[in-house]
This record gives sequence, structure tokens and C-alpha cells, in this order.
Amino acid sequence: MIKKKYGVNELRKMYLQFFESKDHLVMKSFSLVPHNDNSLLLINAGMAPLKPYFTGQEIPPRKRVTTCQKCIRTGDIDNVGKTARHGTFFEMLGNFSFGDYFKHEAIRWTWEFLTEVVGLEADRLYPSVYEEDDEAFEIWNREVGVPAERIYRFGKADNFWEHGSGPCGPCSEVYYDRGEKYGVGPDDVMGGEGDRYMEVWNNVFTQFDNDGHGNYTELKQKNIDTGMGLERLAVVVQDVNSIFEVDTIRALLDHVARLAGTAYKEDEQKDISLRVITDHVRSCTFMISDGIMPSNEGRGYVLRRLLRRAARHGRILGIRGKFLGELAETVISSSKDGYPELLEKREMILKVLTEEESKFNRTIDQGLQILSELEDGMLRDGKKELGGEDAFKLYDTYGFPLDLTREILAEKGFGVDEDGFDRAMQVQKETARKARKTTNYMGEAQTAYQQIDAALTTEFVGYDRLSAEGKITALVKLSEHEEPDDTGKTVKVTDTELVEALTDGEQGTIVTDCTPFYGTMGGQQGDIGVIVTESGSFAVEDCIHLKGGKVGHTGRVLSGMFGIGDSVTLKVDEVNRLGTCKNHSCTHLLQEALRQVLGNHVNQAGSFVSGDRLRFDFTHFAALSAEEIAQVEALVNQEIRAAIPVTTELMSLEDAKKAGAMALFGEKYGAEVRVVSMGSFSKELCGGTHVKNTEQITAFKIISETGISAGVRRIEALTGDALMRHYEETAAEFAELSAKLKVAPAELSHRIETLLQELRDERAENEKLKNKLAASAAEGAAEAVREVCGVKLLTMKLEGVQMNELRNLGDRMKEKTEDGVVVLAGITDGKVNLIAMAGDAAQKKGAHAGNIIKAIAALVGGGGGGRPNMAQAGGKNPAGVDAALTRAEEVLAEQLKG
Repeated sequence: MIKKKYGVNELRKMYLQFFESKDHLVMKSFSLVPHNDNSLLLINAGMAPLKPYFTGQEIPPRKRVTTCQKCIRTGDIDNVGKTARHGTFFEMLGNFSFGDYFKHEAIRWTWEFLTEVVGLEADRLYPSVYEEDDEAFEIWNREVGVPAERIYRFGKADNFWEHGSGPCGPCSEVYYDRGEKYGVGPDDVMGGEGDRYMEVWNNVFTQFDNDGHGNYTELKQKNIDTGMGLERLAVVVQDVNSIFEVDTIRALLDHVARLAGTAYKEDEQKDISLRVITDHVRSCTFMISDGIMPSNEGRGYVLRRLLRRAARHGRILGIRGKFLGELAETVISSSKDGYPELLEKREMILKVLTEEESKFNRTIDQGLQILSELEDGMLRDGKKELGGEDAFKLYDTYGFPLDLTREILAEKGFGVDEDGFDRAMQVQKETARKARKTTNYMGEAQTAYQQIDAALTTEFVGYDRLSAEGKITALVKLSEHEEPDDTGKTVKVTDTELVEALTDGEQGTIVTDCTPFYGTMGGQQGDIGVIVTESGSFAVEDCIHLKGGKVGHTGRVLSGMFGIGDSVTLKVDEVNRLGTCKNHSCTHLLQEALRQVLGNHVNQAGSFVSGDRLRFDFTHFAALSAEEIAQVEALVNQEIRAAIPVTTELMSLEDAKKAGAMALFGEKYGAEVRVVSMGSFSKELCGGTHVKNTEQITAFKIISETGISAGVRRIEALTGDALMRHYEETAAEFAELSAKLKVAPAELSHRIETLLQELRDERAENEKLKNKLAASAAEGAAEAVREVCGVKLLTMKLEGVQMNELRNLGDRMKEKTEDGVVVLAGITDGKVNLIAMAGDAAQKKGAHAGNIIKAIAALVGGGGGGRPNMAQAGGKNPAGVDAALTRAEEVLAEQLKG
């Protein structure tokens, strides 16, 4: 028997402490948002954030590392809930060796932890190895003592890990026999698909490099990558059926069941919904805690889809009102010890969930209305199947999974074109894949930057000085050529090449051993300036961070030659740096001012800081009022005038958080962090450059405040010299406007109001004339009405009538046709507007306004369409109007005869 049924939080702690005792550095879970990795939308494995260490592009903080990494996988999202084994969120325990220990230690520690620490019965554990890995087999058999008949050899598909090109190698997994009560069928054997034998550990021995074409070479640095699902281990230790029954997840599932007034395992259909909500709320809570916001693309789309799927299943269970925020409280409570960011971001998590759930409640009602209209259309057209594109639109826009659409339609005798749905889904996936530009192991184009020696680093010395002496350690030449992209369009592509020297006129990147130049990071744009020698000058146009702590100065050689090993003087542009410092320091003041005015749910969601402006994105759910903007500006300017010294201090991350320093979503922080304080008003973790005193900022003004996505707002603002230039330009514009209107600047507002009133009066007079024209046209309409196959038709050409007037006129003229068909053409400024309307009686006989417009729009050089009762189009060929109206009559006749 197992010694003790440890809880999830206990197992996580036990694992990390065990490997810490084996000289591993315990690293906190990385954000779910990948850092500099375009191959992934979300972190989906414990090793994913550590890829640069495996590739050798970055040097790890220690050769032995252990983590418990939060992960999300959505490949099987449609199966979540239908089975008890599928889930989107999970925790991955891992121990990693970067060129240190290898198979012997990894296998021995696997056995020690499972049997001696956790207390799993040795005779229930079954290791597996790659069929060609005799070394691993011998270690399990001779060193650990597992009988040969209990060690299984599996093929490449099961026990060899690789992901395209890059590091790869054989695996050794460990399975636990849960006993006959979990299955005695043909699949309940080692290597089968049954529930009896559960994989609890996977050692990956990365000892080869795959060139992407099936050619393998031995790695000089062999690594260990262990992955073990924490929830899976808990299933075995707690002896429960599935991940939904381990202690922390079961607490959440029971909470869902209470809200729904049901119990788990009483009704299979309800169980599906209970599992969906439980899993998805966990995922959403962790995603939001890492700064992911709901949107219609990328990882924001994944969040929105999970959130809406959970909300919909709440409706299926009959849960009334908004409930996701309440469930998130249970997630936070049960997981806060392992992931303190959940508690730190609690207010934000609840706010996002509640707002998005409210939005979905409105959206799903709209979706049901759209589906009802589609049903009416199928009835009218005699169709028995909903088109795939319409089904996908319901899924993509309104959050209707295909099974929900299928279920609703089946009740009324309709089917769904599922092949068409799959095609539309594939188009979206392909679009998303191209957007990520996945090209290699790290999802980025292979460049010369990856070939720079990983041992090289750059020391940043620019906090207190703007010039420094350094030595060139690497040079990359940049050159451009044109080539077709995936669509065939010609685009410019930058080639990179490691070189020994750069000379006159050449573009390139200079890497040095130290630099005063700040590289673009955290929203702050890189410094500009020059690098000089006694005989050469290089203009630094940008400054970038390269992997492994290197800084690259990108620009052009103005004169002379620069070679590896050359001693150089690096000089930062002082004016640009000071402007950047002003704007960066001001973003700190701005964030705190926003939190004081709007609430603590405000968090930075992105920024752009350069020498002439600042942009600040933040989480909030409504546009700021003029009063709120004024309050924020007043608070910031108050702190600027207070002349507060800006101080920086290095301390541990834990001490910084205890001191109340704010951290950014998803940012990677080391053991030691830099805390930037502005008196008691602002305290943040920040590696950027700042002014020495807030009074250097001079003044602050918000230029614009807009929404950029659901729950995210953007402020554009100016400070210092840029703000003064803005005021001067505004004053000049006022002077020019005053001169044009021939009034003093103080009288501008009154003069503009007078002109606006005159314009309103003229518009009102125009409306009267148009109404008279419409009335006159309506009076003469009766004479133009004729019958087509028993349906009255009115066609008319009108000069100087816009689309709005055309619609109003059409409504009036419908009365003349007694529920027949009206087709009008309005010509204004060389443009044509077409509108068609069909009454109910005409539609029942076969008239379709949308198809009439579709057939005649091309004759006026345009296109359009619409519903059976009303449709419109635009065009640029007035000469075709007569032919279009004649064709309308022909089309109507065809419809009525057909």
C-alpha cells in the first residue's frame, strides 16, 4: 500500500525539495506566455521555457535546475469534459541537467523519489526504454534492480522525443499499475490505452541533434529533461479515478456542482459540463494571472474560447447569473501557495472573468438569434443542412461549439455541413500558424546571432554614465535582398553573416564586452549614438538584446573599419536618453495615478517609451471620462512638481515584493532585482533608465485615451521638451485658425459654434427639400408600378438622393406596390446607390431582394447583396442604371417563374 495519500500541494513541495537536495536550483514557474519563442502560443511543457539552455544559446543559472511549470494544451479541447482524462491546464514537474549528470543519476533519482519519498510500491512500477537504448535498460536492470521482464522496450513513436530540428533523444518512462479495479480488458496492459497502467514519469535523454532531415549527431552537451504531470502523480498517490478527483481539482468541481444543484457521477451529461467548467476555470484563472486578456486572436482567443465554453456549460447546468469569478476564488485559494501571483492578481482575475462573462451572456443571446434566422432561411430555401461557413461563424464569433449547433438543429430536423466547418477551421489554423512564423526549434528564423559564442556577454554600465571604453567581441553584417513571400508578394529580407570586420558604408551589428547603451527591453526603446575609434565612426541606430546577455549595437559604418578585438569608445546620444528617461519615469507615476483614480485592478499591459513620447497600455474596462483624465493628469503633475528623488536599490525578489514593489505580468526576474522608487508614491521592479528627480520630467499631458482590445486601454502622452513643442504647434494652429476665421483666439469657440449652427440650419433646410422631393417622387410612383407575374414592381431612378433617403423613400413606395417589390437607384456625385425591397407576399411567391441586387449591381460597376426582404449595393457607373433597372424586372420574372 502507498504510505500516504499526499495532496497536490504536498507533492509539488516534496518533488522540488527532493531535487534541491540533489543540488538543483529551484526555479519558479515561468509565465504561460512564451518569452522570445515564436514556436509556441502558450507554454505547453515544463522544458519549453528552458529551450535556450538546451540549445546552448543562453547559459543557465546552474547546470542542475528543477521547476513546477504551469502549462496549457488546447489540442484536445473538444474532448475536455467528454472524458475524465482530458484537460487543458496542468502542472509539469521537471528536473533538468544541462551538460551535467545523465542517465545513471536521472534513472536512480526517479526510482528513489517514487519509491522512498512518495512511497509507491516497487513491484507496481514498470519502466520502459527506447528499443535501441541498451544503456538505459542495463541501468534499470543492473543498478536499480528492476527485473528484466518488468522493463519494456517501446519504439520510436512512444519512446523517442523530438520536435522538428534541434535537440532530441530516447525516453525512459515509468508506469504504475493501479490494479485490476481500474481495468482488466485487452487495453489494460503495459503500452495499452486502458486506465490501469498510468505513466507517471518521463525521462528524456537529449543526446542527439536532429538536422530536420532525419540525420542525428551526438550532442557535445548531453542533457536531461524530465517531465512528470503533477496531477497524474496525485491520481496514483490518492488512488482516484481521474485528475478531476484529486484534492485541489475536486474542491473546485464540488463548488461547480453546488452552484448547479447537482452531484458528480449522478448524471453523465451533467458530469461533462462539470468537468468542462472545472478545467476551463483553472486555465482561465492562470492565464489572466499572467496578463493574458480575452481577444479574437492568438492566446487571447484561446482564453476567450475557454471562458465562453465554461460559461455556456454553466447555462446547460442551469447555473443562474455570473459564476466564473466565484469559482476562480476556489482556484486561487487552493493554488496560491505554489503560485502566489494568483493572490497578487486576484482583483484583476475576478474583474476580467466577470466582464467577459457579462459580454458572453449578451453575445450568446445574439448567437441564438442568428441561428434562428439561419433556420428560417433554410426553411424558406428548402435546405436541410446548415452551411459549414455559417456553422463556423457561430463557433468563431458567438462561441457556439459545433456540437451545440448540431444539437439545436437536430431537434428541428436539420443537419450541419461538418466538412465545410472543418475546412473553415483549417483555414483559421493555417492563418494562425503563419502568423507565428514557426521556422525552427525556437520558432524564429535562423540568423547569425544564434551562432555567436554563448559564453560572450555584455556588461551594461549605462545607468550612471553615457560613455564607456569597450572591446568588440562579435560582428554581424546585415544586408537586404528581395524575395517572394508565401503569397507571392515581393518583400525585403535581411540577411545576417558573422564577419571579422565591418567597413565604410556597411550595415551591421557590433557586440562589445561592455556598453552604456540601453538595449530595447520592457517597452523602453534602445539608445542611439555612436561608436568610435581613432580612425572610424559607427552610427548606432538601434540597440538590441541578444540571447545569453549580449547587447548588439545596430547601425552603419560612417567611416573607417571595425574589427573583432578592436578597442572602441561608445557614446550614447544624451538628448535622446534624457527624453527617454523622462518618459519612462513618467509611466511609473502614470500607473500609480491610474490605480488611485480607477482602482487596483489596473495593471500595465504594455508600454512604449522613447525620447519623444510615451504610450501606456493598461487593464480597464471602460473609456476614461474627461474628469478621470483630468484627475490622473493632476496627480502625475503633482508628483512632478514635488521634485521627488528617484532612487534605485538592488534586492532579492522576495524582499522587493515584501516592500510593495509592483512587478510586470510575464516578466522574467532573476534572484536579484532592481527596485525604482519615487518617494512613497511609486515603487516598481524595473531595469530601465530613469531621471534622478521627478522635476526633470517638467510636465505631463495625456494626448489620447483609446481602447485597443477587450479590457485593455491605451494612453498616449507627452512630457518635457516634446510637450513644449506640442503646445507651440497647437498655439500656431490656433493662430492660423483665428486668422482664417478673422477673430481673436479668445473668440474662436463662439465663432465656431455660430458656424456650426448655420450648418445645422442649412442641413435642416436640405432635409426639408429632400422630403419634398421624396413626397413628389412617391406621388408619381403609382404611375410607374407594373405587374410581373402577378407581383407589383416599382423601379425608379432618382438624382441627388443618398442611401439613407433612398431607404426612407423605399419604405414609402412599398405602400404603392401593395407588398410587392421596389427597386430604386440613386445617383449622387457620379456614384450610384441601389436598394431593393420585397414584401412578405412577394417573398412567398419567390421574390428575393438580395438576389435581385446581386444580379444587377455589376451593371453599375459595384457589388452587394442582402436578405430576402431588403438588400443594397453601391457602384461607380451611373451610365449603367437604366440597364440595371431593366435587368431587375427580368430577374424578378425569373424568380417568380422558377
